[in-house]
Amino acid sequence: MDRRRAAGIALVLVSAAAFGSGSLFAQPVYAAGVDWLVLSSWRFLFGAVLTWAFLLSSPGRRRGFRALDRRAILAAILLGVMYVGNSGTYYASLETVSPSLAALVVYLYPAVVAVLSLRFGHRLSGRRAWMALGISLVGVVLAVGGIDPDDSPPVSGLLLAFASCFIYAVWVILAARVSGERREAVADASGQAGSATAAVAIIMTATAVVFWLGALVSGRPVLPGQIPVAAWGGLFGVGVVATFVAIQTFYAGAQRVGAAHASLLSTAEPVWTIALAAILFSVALTPVQLVGGAFILAAVVIAQTGPIGERAPALDLRVADE
Repeated sequence: MDRRRAAGIALVLVSAAAFGSGSLFAQPVYAAGVDWLVLSSWRFLFGAVLTWAFLLSSPGRRRGFRALDRRAILAAILLGVMYVGNSGTYYASLETVSPSLAALVVYLYPAVVAVLSLRFGHRLSGRRAWMALGISLVGVVLAVGGIDPDDSPPVSGLLLAFASCFIYAVWVILAARVSGERREAVADASGQAGSATAAVAIIMTATAVVFWLGALVSGRPVLPGQIPVAAWGGLFGVGVVATFVAIQTFYAGAQRVGAAHASLLSTAEPVWTIALAAILFSVALTPVQLVGGAFILAAVVIAQTGPIGERAPALDLRVADE
C-alpha cells in the first residue's frame, strides 16, 4: 500500500472517531436546555473559525485558497448550504430518537454512496470491496443493537434520520466531484484536487451563516449570554472534535481514497461511539455489540487487503495542502 493511500485511510478513520463523538458531546447540551438549532449554530461557528485559523497559519494552505477559482468557491458555498440539511436533520432527530437507532438509520449511507458512485464517482473496485461493504452494514446493525422495540420513537424523528442519511450520501458524492473525483480516478489521481482546508473553510462558513440566520430569525436564544454555562463544554466539543477535525479529515481522506471507499471506512464510527459511551458512562457492551464491532473491523481489513488489482490505484501526486 502506498503512503498516500495509507494516509487517506488514517484520515477517514480519525474522521469516523471524531464524528462518532458528536452525539456524546450533544447530550449535555440538550440536557442544559439548548435545542438542535442553537447547537448547530455554535458547532459550525467554532468549526469555521478554527478552520480559517488553520488555513491562514500555513503559506501552502494560503496558496491553496488563492488558487481556488470562482466556480470552486461557489461550489463550496453551495455544499455548505446543503450540509445544513444533513447536520440539521441528524441533530434534530436526536431530540426524539436514541443515538443507537439514529446511527443505524444514518449508517445506511455508505451503501447509497456506493450505488451513486457507480455513475457519478470512483466506484468500489473488486468483489472484496463490495463484500466488505455488506459485512460492515451487518456489523452496524449488530453494533447498535439492543434497541427496545416497545420504545418506538415518533415517525417524524425517524423521517429526519432517514433524510440525514440520503442528504449526506448525495453531499459526499457532490463534494467528491467538486474536489476532482471522476469515475476513472479519485481526486488525488485526477490532477484536479484542490486545497481540502480551503474548501472546508468555505463550506463550514456557509453552513454557519445559514444556521445563525435561522436561529436569529426564529428568535432562538443563540447569543452568548443566553447559553447556559453547563452547555459550553459540549458545544465546544461538538465544534472542535465533531466538526473541525471530523469534516477536515473526511474531506482530505476522501480525496485520497475516493468517496465510496471513505464511506465504507466510516462505518467504524458506531464502534467508536459505543466504545466511548461504555468508557464514559459505564455502559456495558453486549455480546451482540461486540460481534458487530468485530464485523465492522473485519470489513475495514478486508477492504484494504487482497490482490493489488482489486484495490484502488496507487496515488503518487502531491496534494495542495502539503
